[in-house]
Amino acid sequence: MWMEPGAILELVEGGDVEATEKAMREYNTKNSRVFQFDQKDEATRRRLCEGILKMLESNIKCSCQASCLEALRILSRDKKVLDPVATKQNILALMRLAGLEYTENAVKEMPDFAVIVEALKCLCNIIFNSKVAQQLSVDLRVIVSICQRLQMYKDQNLSHEIKFFDLRLLFLLSAFQTDIRVQIRDELRGLQLLTDVLDYTLGLQWVDKYEVATQLCRGVLTSEEVDLMSEVLKALFNVTMDSSHNINEDSDHQFRHLAAILRHCLMLKADSEDRTEELQSHAINLLSNIPISCLDVLISVPSEAGSKEHNGDNMEAVQVLLDFMEKRIDKGSSLKEGVTPVLSLMIECSRTYSSIRRYLKAKVLPPLKDLSNRPEVGTTTRNKLVRLMTHVDTGVKQTAAEFLFVLCKERVDNLLKYTGYGNAAGLLASRSLLAGGRGEGQYSDSDEDSDTEEYKSAKPYINPITGHVEEPLPNPMDEMTEEQKEYEALKLVNMFDKLSRKQIIMPMTVTPGGTMAPIEEMLHNYSPPENESSESD
Repeated sequence: MWMEPGAILELVEGGDVEATEKAMREYNTKNSRVFQFDQKDEATRRRLCEGILKMLESNIKCSCQASCLEALRILSRDKKVLDPVATKQNILALMRLAGLEYTENAVKEMPDFAVIVEALKCLCNIIFNSKVAQQLSVDLRVIVSICQRLQMYKDQNLSHEIKFFDLRLLFLLSAFQTDIRVQIRDELRGLQLLTDVLDYTLGLQWVDKYEVATQLCRGVLTSEEVDLMSEVLKALFNVTMDSSHNINEDSDHQFRHLAAILRHCLMLKADSEDRTEELQSHAINLLSNIPISCLDVLISVPSEAGSKEHNGDNMEAVQVLLDFMEKRIDKGSSLKEGVTPVLSLMIECSRTYSSIRRYLKAKVLPPLKDLSNRPEVGTTTRNKLVRLMTHVDTGVKQTAAEFLFVLCKERVDNLLKYTGYGNAAGLLASRSLLAGGRGEGQYSDSDEDSDTEEYKSAKPYINPITGHVEEPLPNPMDEMTEEQKEYEALKLVNMFDKLSRKQIIMPMTVTPGGTMAPIEEMLHNYSPPENESSESD
């Protein structure tokens, strides 16, 4: 029968190991999916945590250790009971049970991997929920021990769960303690070690320096492989943050090697579509951290028969990015997290690599033929991106607009042709380009747009605000007399004047510099040119 925490505490304090182990197992089964706890027994649960940790320091059998650690893991989901847990002595005890001591043989010396896994899970929970534990873990050099064990990952006897929670622990520490990222990357060779883990996990073979032999690699990834790779990619994301500023010959090679592996990750399939998309998402996030000068490996792989290419460059990876973006847009939820990273990556690639920009331009903004619908209406990639230009989330709409602007070589007139002035107004206002012109990007002039005959014939009838040809509407003033027209005009003027005086609206105009300014301010600063006086006979 299941026992309350208070009854279990009595058993722990009484020292009855057999009864305690049985009670722990029942408690763990009952509470395996419990994440919200009753505040009434908070003090009891805090004491139970202390009792479990004291019991773990005694000489008890492995099965009892595993049950106690599992119970501690469940209890540590509540951050309110962690004060007595987050001490140097307790963190050291959990490190010892997790095999994170300063010898490479620590894991091999412990025959029961279940104890190691549960201790790692406890450390993950405690570090996630306690800032004190986070700092203690840094002081006790947990990351050094993890990096030592990363070197053992070629050992097939090391269980998947140990690898997984090692990497989860490294991810958490590098996420919460940002100061250790440089240490992991440089002093502990974390970038190289984690990249090697990806290599081992995928069993990669290489044709060339930065080219994976795809035909020799495994097919569909298992769920365990996706889980492990996701943790590696998340840890690498933290480790590579702000690392593009200090590039030397060695780091340039490491980043290119990593980019080649990530290109391969984009092409892989998992055991479900959702898992494939999850892996691609982590790969895209990490690619955004890699110096843009190293991303030429995405397109430098020789093209195979039937693969997508542009001017001799392999565009298979770029097409995956585009397809991924469209899938995330179609889902419609969490667009900021789901769409902005891939858009930002394609923006930087398009700015740097003209072949990528041209390929994406051809796919996203093909020559216009049907001008009967608004740019935001329809199911094409262009329609979907134009809709995002007026999204409620500022980050989403700015990134979508920036992407289209870069594809148009940052030329205002070219952008307006595909989006209409109304959709582009936000971007143009932020760039002081409301009066036209172009952005600051440097692009070649070798691939100018060529308008279709359909566009040329429809151009005089396109509404520049909406970006499409509108059906002519009857003029409501045709049936009015001159007196009625004058009355309606004065009525409209009075309405605007009233709204303006109450500061509900503020009439604006575009300045010569392309920004918006109040009309009143412009009139106040306006000085008419002096008339030149000339004497006449």
